[in-house]
Amino acid sequence: MANNNTGDGYDRVLLLVTVLLLAIGLIMVFSASFIVAQESRGDPYYFLKRQAMWVAIGLMVMMLLSRVNYRYLKKFSLVILLLNFVLLGLIFSSFGSDLGTEARRWLVLGPVILQPSEFSKLAFVIFTAAYMSSRRLNLRSFWTGSFVPLFFVAVAFLLIQIQPDMGTALVVLAASGLVIIFAGMPVAQMFGLTLLALPPIAYFTIQEDYRVQRLFTFVDPWADSSGAGYQIIQSLYALGPGHIFGTGLGRSTQKLFYLPEPQNDFIFAVIGEELGFIGAVAVLMLYMVLAWRGFLIAQKAPDLFSSLLAGGITFIIVVQVLINVAVVTGSVPVTGINLPLISAGGSSVFFTLLSIGILLNVSRHGRGAAAAGRRV
Repeated sequence: MANNNTGDGYDRVLLLVTVLLLAIGLIMVFSASFIVAQESRGDPYYFLKRQAMWVAIGLMVMMLLSRVNYRYLKKFSLVILLLNFVLLGLIFSSFGSDLGTEARRWLVLGPVILQPSEFSKLAFVIFTAAYMSSRRLNLRSFWTGSFVPLFFVAVAFLLIQIQPDMGTALVVLAASGLVIIFAGMPVAQMFGLTLLALPPIAYFTIQEDYRVQRLFTFVDPWADSSGAGYQIIQSLYALGPGHIFGTGLGRSTQKLFYLPEPQNDFIFAVIGEELGFIGAVAVLMLYMVLAWRGFLIAQKAPDLFSSLLAGGITFIIVVQVLINVAVVTGSVPVTGINLPLISAGGSSVFFTLLSIGILLNVSRHGRGAAAAGRRV
């Protein structure tokens, strides 16, 4: 069997797929944004330069974290969780900003603009994996098992969804819940807690008029084609002309002020239009390979914490891809979730690369443990 490791022992396939997705992302961010950037910023390279800067920083941090022992994360998991709550709380201070949108999701710290909810995804996987891998837990009892991480997740869910950012709040909830289930939560508890979670989620969904409108327009977007249904209609108009081979790189028409934020949440629609069905499927296959390597790393991890950590990180990336593609294709109601490693957004690409650095680190230790076992 071919060796899929680098000389340092981490997963070569995962690293290669990550670099390929980043390269595609830089190309498509420029292609999707240069007209909008010229008109709104006076610089056609504005979004490309910002994305390239965050990719460079993220890659350096990724390689650093691939070498520093990831088990320190377990030791400092509570500190990471508290830092996450501090950042989420600062959103509601003078440092918080909506950046001209209708959502207050960003911290403006001098020249640095940070989206704390992106950090929340990783912070909660780290904390939940650390807590649930403790040998002192009695997983059969809810109060001595999963209560503590679920309590903190519920608080974070409230803080994130009132920004508002229901999509990210649900990702944090789902990722943390999956880690708890993988840790050994009894099936009865799993179903019971799921049933208890549905009413509050439904309440938060219907309390905002725009969310209710999105639910109705999901069924028939053309009923309000210039309002709530506008985004999904323009997305479908982008995917349709792409056919098999696409209209050609840089030749999208929907990015010309029809498709909202084409370099962000709807960049997959531009990929489908310019690169066609073949290009869109190729991108999805790269994500499938990334998921395969991530879950394989979790399977081969040397201990429960490592396995839960790797599985949770992989799930975060996978679920974001699924939601983003489902939104773009009109398969679920519209929600603001980036396409990992491809969509423009400094916080998203930075924390995704940070997460992949941890995955690479786990892959080194897991494979080393397996090799040691074979030698014994």
